[in-house]
Amino acid sequence: MFGTTSSEATSRRRAVERAEGLYRTSDIDGRVAATDAGRVQLADLLAALAIIGLVLAATLTVFAQGQRAYMQGAARVESQQTARVALARMSREIRQAGRGGSGVSPIAIAERSRVAIQQDLDADGKAAGRGETVTWLLSRSVLRRDAGGGAQPIVNGVRALELTYLDAQGRPTATPGAVRAVIITLTTGPERPSAGGGTLTTLTTEVRLRNR
Repeated sequence: MFGTTSSEATSRRRAVERAEGLYRTSDIDGRVAATDAGRVQLADLLAALAIIGLVLAATLTVFAQGQRAYMQGAARVESQQTARVALARMSREIRQAGRGGSGVSPIAIAERSRVAIQQDLDADGKAAGRGETVTWLLSRSVLRRDAGGGAQPIVNGVRALELTYLDAQGRPTATPGAVRAVIITLTTGPERPSAGGGTLTTLTTEVRLRNR
């Protein structure tokens, strides 16, 4: 048998060193086996899951709050726009009541949630023509306008309509012929209550009759 020469031993040692270097390079963390990561314990797994759960819960809470704020803002805008549209149209017609002739009483009905105004558009001395008597009333959260063709819906989501009538001295009156001004108080909300919770808008204006 032949003995191993020093050059063969050196070559073999270098091959082993290259193999060990290749193993360390291919390892996921590049460390030797003595310092490699140990097995994952159940307590570590539970702690990691708890942290992930807290992060997800916080994220969902922030998202829910943002969505709720958006819905409330949209409901508030809807409520305000509804109130302004209804109040502007009612005010314009009440202000012009009695036009066209002195023989027509501007106010025919003066109730808490219903008002009927009259005008003489054809100058025949009476309010008998189509569109000469207009009634505004609240019916089941819908503000309606009846000009002779039935009570047509104007705006939805009306929670309350309160009409206060004043005479020439500014005192409340229930007599249609004594009315000189009307205070309109309108409360509106979103058409779908679930969209904005309790978001309500209340607007009040005083309208003086021009033709009295």
